[in-house]
Amino acid sequence: MEQPTEAPQAAPRRISQERQRLTGLPLYFQGYLSVRRSQCQEFRLFWTELRGTTLFFYDDKKAPTYSHKLDISALTSVTNTKPNENDSAQFILMFLNEKLEVKADNCEYGKEWKGFILAVTKLSVPQDESLSPGQLTRIQEVLDKEKKRRILLNGCSSTSQNKESPSSKDYSSTATTMPACFYTVSRKEAIEMLENNPSCGNLILRPGSDSKNYAITVRHMLDAPCIKHYRVTSRGTSYIIELERQVTVTSLQDVISYFVIQTHGSLKPFIMQTCNEALQTDQSYESKTQ
Repeated sequence: MEQPTEAPQAAPRRISQERQRLTGLPLYFQGYLSVRRSQCQEFRLFWTELRGTTLFFYDDKKAPTYSHKLDISALTSVTNTKPNENDSAQFILMFLNEKLEVKADNCEYGKEWKGFILAVTKLSVPQDESLSPGQLTRIQEVLDKEKKRRILLNGCSSTSQNKESPSSKDYSSTATTMPACFYTVSRKEAIEMLENNPSCGNLILRPGSDSKNYAITVRHMLDAPCIKHYRVTSRGTSYIIELERQVTVTSLQDVISYFVIQTHGSLKPFIMQTCNEALQTDQSYESKTQ
């Protein structure tokens, strides 16, 4: 008698933790998806994860590293492949310069994928989808998490130029594209900045000792203040955070985001402008009360 086929087992916790470490992004939804780019003839099956506003594609459910990824933050629309048919299993993700055709196992699964994708890219629960109350609840929970993540990342946005005197000309040409918490200071100066201005934040990005790479200096508030330094190596178009197990990201902004997200916001980018604004507010209040 033929034995029934066993359902695929969930990915081991170890693999899940490895993926979390590599991407630094929260997992919102996952499962098998068949995808086809506009220039391809055939669909290809991937174990797919939606993390933040990025789709990560794995060749196998148990693969610890993704084969490629797709940033969907610039998504313009999601449409059914056959608009006149109520078939949500197959749909198209439309971007300005390309489209990705996606196929789920069934209509219910396809509706969920569309719902989660639209929620994290449009920051609202889709109203035109025939989703069940349970599906809507899960999508709302993910939407709330994504909104909180965006709030945390706003503190990392590069909104101001730094006013510290540069220690190396290698960084001067990129000052305007650097994260706001980048300061061209030494290790000692970074420590002094964090210790003397705790209300400004507790994470500084600075030049490395070789003036080619970078370093992160943080001030943790545990039982007592604790200063730590992390090396960030520039390699081609990527940046490697030198932890016990290396983490590779694609920009210095992603380096900052990784530390903020992994510590659930306990590490905050050090931005002197924030301190200056707070000081001005205090002085204004004092002058009115005198």
